[in-house]
Amino acid sequence: MARIKPQALLNQSKKKKGPSRISISTIVVCNLVVAVVVLSLVTTYRHWSQRSRNTLETQSQSHRFEDTNAASEQKSYDLPGYADINTSKGLITVELFKDASPEAVDRFLDLCQKDHFKGMPFHRVIKNYLVQAGHSQSSIPVEEWTSKGKLRGRLNTSPKHEAFMLGTPKTKGNNNKDFELLITTAPIPDLNDQLIVFGRVLKGEDVVQEIEEVDTDEHYQPKSQIGIISVILKREL
Repeated sequence: MARIKPQALLNQSKKKKGPSRISISTIVVCNLVVAVVVLSLVTTYRHWSQRSRNTLETQSQSHRFEDTNAASEQKSYDLPGYADINTSKGLITVELFKDASPEAVDRFLDLCQKDHFKGMPFHRVIKNYLVQAGHSQSSIPVEEWTSKGKLRGRLNTSPKHEAFMLGTPKTKGNNNKDFELLITTAPIPDLNDQLIVFGRVLKGEDVVQEIEEVDTDEHYQPKSQIGIISVILKREL
């Protein structure tokens, strides 16, 4: 048996212990795998980041919408819904139609704050029709108020045309001097185009009827002084 030389054994040992070579194709495949993983992570991050932003924006818009609605509802809720009209014949309590006639109610509330109705006289009383209070004569001719056979009976009445409804004549513009108070004492559908109904009498129908029974002249003006002493706004009865 031939002896192996020490130098040959050393060379064989180096060959066995030396690192194995990695092929280029393996390196390329590994890099591609790493790139795909990184790209997938970036795409996922962008997707969830955009989704989170959209969710936050939606929630923010929803909160703003809810806050706006809440503020509007709170404003409507806070407005007085009733009023005590103290007259020289007694007290009349009315409910205000805040939703059905918001503009008229807003003007009425504003004028109450300015004491517009304090001392306002009832200057027109038409039996079986209405009582009217104001600082100036209405632009509606008396003949139109008293044309009982003109349209009555041919029109269907609705709740806002029944007796003891609170209203004001329709006027051009927002002249506060023209804002008068009317309380109907009978259904008057023929005045639909001339009246804005913004409330109804809850208590004090007998007071309205007492005002209706006062003596008047040929122009339907009361012969004795009768008017509104004050108006007190109320949120609850």
